[in-house]
Amino acid sequence: MPDPPVPRADADRPTASDGGSPTRGRVSRRSLFGPSVGAIAALAGGVAVTTALRDGDDGDDGGATAGPAAFHGPHQPGILTPRQKHVRMAAFDLGDHTDRGRAAALFLRWTSAAERLMRGATPDPRAEPPGSRAAETGALAGTDPARLTLTFGLGPGFFDRPGLTAARPEALAPLPAFPDDRLDPARGGGHLLAQIGSDDAFVTAHVLRTLQRLAHGEARLRWTMSGFTAADGRRNLMGQIDGTNNPDPRRALLSGPAVPPWLVGGSYVVIRRIRMLLDHWDTLPLPHREQALGRRTADGAPLTGGGEHTPVDLEAARPDGVPVIAASAHIRLAAPAGNGGAVMFRRGWSYHDGLRSDGTPDAGLLFTAWQQDPRTAFVPVQRRLAQGDALSRYLVHESSAVFAVPGGVRPGGYLARDLLEG
Repeated sequence: MPDPPVPRADADRPTASDGGSPTRGRVSRRSLFGPSVGAIAALAGGVAVTTALRDGDDGDDGGATAGPAAFHGPHQPGILTPRQKHVRMAAFDLGDHTDRGRAAALFLRWTSAAERLMRGATPDPRAEPPGSRAAETGALAGTDPARLTLTFGLGPGFFDRPGLTAARPEALAPLPAFPDDRLDPARGGGHLLAQIGSDDAFVTAHVLRTLQRLAHGEARLRWTMSGFTAADGRRNLMGQIDGTNNPDPRRALLSGPAVPPWLVGGSYVVIRRIRMLLDHWDTLPLPHREQALGRRTADGAPLTGGGEHTPVDLEAARPDGVPVIAASAHIRLAAPAGNGGAVMFRRGWSYHDGLRSDGTPDAGLLFTAWQQDPRTAFVPVQRRLAQGDALSRYLVHESSAVFAVPGGVRPGGYLARDLLEG
């Protein structure tokens, strides 16, 4: 079946067939732009073209099989989805002239591409941005998407460019400075987040290239970082079992009447690139490494006994009265009981980017913390850890970012639609 014609710039005008009002699945020119000439030009350049990608033909999927993660739903994929073997985190900054309408056009392109890529199809060629000379190369033709997920977020600075400052949630405040941070501003922050997860590193690399191409004229890549997991998905480069006693990830999701409609089903995520001082760590005796964490290296069990998921007994003491879990042990300082009940769903990927100029490994953890409010979860926990966590002596926090992750996309909708059209 041939593709339907690309709609004209006036394709969203009311017609007799729809009862005289635009359909809910389309972007209303009036609601996004108002009557300005420049806004209508932006509509012709992007929004009207990509409207067809929601309301019209899905195109040929090339016979690719659908992956296990669905793009549409109450939550974005990549939050509740089991962690994949590879990840690429990327942040983009909006251009100086990106208004609400142009941001909507970008989100329409990304939404269309994400849905198609996750099921093994190529992006619709009509989604190419105005003025771009690049095009889809077919690099993923015949390639299994390998549980691909794409997750998008909005940074604190996003809201100012399209005139949405008043809609920025109070919880989306820039993170405060923490003692001993050595942050590189060029590798932190950002207006937009794209988290790309897959069991195939080649897939994540090409998907990032696709998002860059579709952002032409509206957003530029600010930073990107890639990570991987161990074969069993459990250990980090320090040899520790990571993520023990993680809460149910659904506890990080937002709901309730106080949550803006565009955030319902979404979350907040803090991303930290944490370099591990492996050359130093590897020289420590095993008891020293276990005391720093408060758990056994072999099986992840707390030093107070039991198995990996046995609750730690923070009151346990040796015969001489010394606490079994040291006062500076990581699991003591990070425990919810000592942090006002703060709950975060933690997920990390290892990274190894070769050697630094001093010959030490440029390696560590890409740490993500999903939560309902960073001000009452990540911030107090990190402040407490910065006050004497024994594990922190062997870690360097080198980059940091925080994003609000909108709720899931309904069929016929697009990312953050309720925010941009509200």
